[in-house]
Amino acid sequence: MSIVAKETQTRGVNYELMEAMAQIAREKSVDKAILVETLEAGLLSAGRKRFGQTADIQVKFDEPSGKILMRLKRRIVEDAEDLAQEIDLEEAQQSEPDAKIGQEFIQELTLEDLGRNAIAAAKQVLVQRVREAERERIYEDYHDRVGEMVRGTVQQVDRGNIYVKLDRSEAILPPREQIARDRYHQGDHIKAYIIAVDKLARGPQIILSRTHPEFLRRLFEAEVPEVAEKIIEIKGIAREPGSRAKVSVVSNDDKIDAVGACVGIKGSRVQAIVRELGGEKIDIVPWSQDPVVFVTRSLSPAKVLEAQIVDKDQKVLVSVADDQLSLAIGKGGQNARLAAKLTGWKIDLISKSERDRQKEMEKRSRIDIEELEAAGPKLREKLIREGIETVQDLLKASMEEILAIQGIGEKTAEKLIEEAKALQERRGKELAAEAAKAQAEALADQEPRLTDSAEPLLEAPDEIPGPLPESPEAEAMKIVRGTPKKAGAMLEESARLRKGAELEEDEEVAERVEAEEDFAPEEAAVTERDPEDLGAVPPARVIVAEAPEQEAGEDEDQTKETRGDAS
Repeated sequence: MSIVAKETQTRGVNYELMEAMAQIAREKSVDKAILVETLEAGLLSAGRKRFGQTADIQVKFDEPSGKILMRLKRRIVEDAEDLAQEIDLEEAQQSEPDAKIGQEFIQELTLEDLGRNAIAAAKQVLVQRVREAERERIYEDYHDRVGEMVRGTVQQVDRGNIYVKLDRSEAILPPREQIARDRYHQGDHIKAYIIAVDKLARGPQIILSRTHPEFLRRLFEAEVPEVAEKIIEIKGIAREPGSRAKVSVVSNDDKIDAVGACVGIKGSRVQAIVRELGGEKIDIVPWSQDPVVFVTRSLSPAKVLEAQIVDKDQKVLVSVADDQLSLAIGKGGQNARLAAKLTGWKIDLISKSERDRQKEMEKRSRIDIEELEAAGPKLREKLIREGIETVQDLLKASMEEILAIQGIGEKTAEKLIEEAKALQERRGKELAAEAAKAQAEALADQEPRLTDSAEPLLEAPDEIPGPLPESPEAEAMKIVRGTPKKAGAMLEESARLRKGAELEEDEEVAERVEAEEDFAPEEAAVTERDPEDLGAVPPARVIVAEAPEQEAGEDEDQTKETRGDAS
């Protein structure tokens, strides 16, 4: 028989808690039933912390009335030892006077009976469960959408990471998946490609990318209806994000031009994609099953003259005009690198002049199979029928291929290979000697031109002859060179005396005056100083012109004006 306490009345749950539950259900898009279940589990845990882990507690949420019913069931005993499952008779009779030993006593609990610590623990359980439910919902909604393009709004930019607000969740665009030219701010709209949904991530689970090649495919599908409808198929994409990309397309309808449909009228369609990618250049290449044609087209805008497949190395040898080689390689090898990535073939670029030289060397180094002395006429015919026409072909073939030819044993094969190696080595030495001879002749042609240019230097005199030391011309040169320095010193001295300054030795002034006077004209030196003042006899070859008295006076006036200007 069970007795229910009458004093304790069932109370409704806190109104704020109910509002919080409703708000969480709306914002986090979590089912309210999960919240109710979580709340019941949290309150049960709180009750057992309060009364004991073995306590028989029942928790039930009444959704129509918004009440939480909590009941604690215990057995009535004379003297309770386990308070989690037993209650004293005296305590039970305080609530129910008719209570007897052995009966079950049911006590209704309220939130206040659990205590603050228990309520905080229940709240923590609820919050944790809401987070788990939200993460499960995000994973279920987006794990099937990996590979799609989504649109969102920039919510936050923190340490290079861009947090994007999607419909009902949050995504992250890490720095490694961003284009270098991208600059986003809070509130900007952004397009990105979902590359992963991480269920165990601590932060946002949805990881976005703008550098993935498939992001470019999704942009074409959004801008070009024919691509979205599969009328035009994108066969391959090679991309260096933010710089350049190459896209190979093919049309499933003969009436539709694949390249023209992707470009659009006046480039409207492809320009919209270029703007979205921040100016990234896009080359649209028609796809072809023929590797030579496909490689030739993928190297655009360079024009290819010749392309040849090297089957052994899975490589295509491409020759272009000399002035087109740099264009085919691209800046930093970008054009050739993208073409190789798009086609899946290794591309070896070479200029036309270099290719012609290689062909000439191959032609000269070719040794016909007829030159093998160890091979008779019948054996040569067998080798030619198997496609071995030259000594080089024989050396490229493996021993198994040679032994597979009828009539050739192991000893014969070894003898043929040894003779072929000897012939090739001898031909290589001949070609090397010819190359050295040609180089020597080229150097010899340049030596006469160097000698002609050096002859004038060898014939030039070391010094220019001057007058004899004791000749009249030498005396005149001494007078002409020595006069300007003293005249300049006199001008400097008179200028300093007129200012009332004492004449002191100034090394900087003296050097400056001497530097200026070294460029004085020879005519001024002759007119300002007379050789007779020094007691020297005028040289016989120097003619001194005697000016009239009037002109001498004018010269003195000019000298005074010159000194005044100097001061």
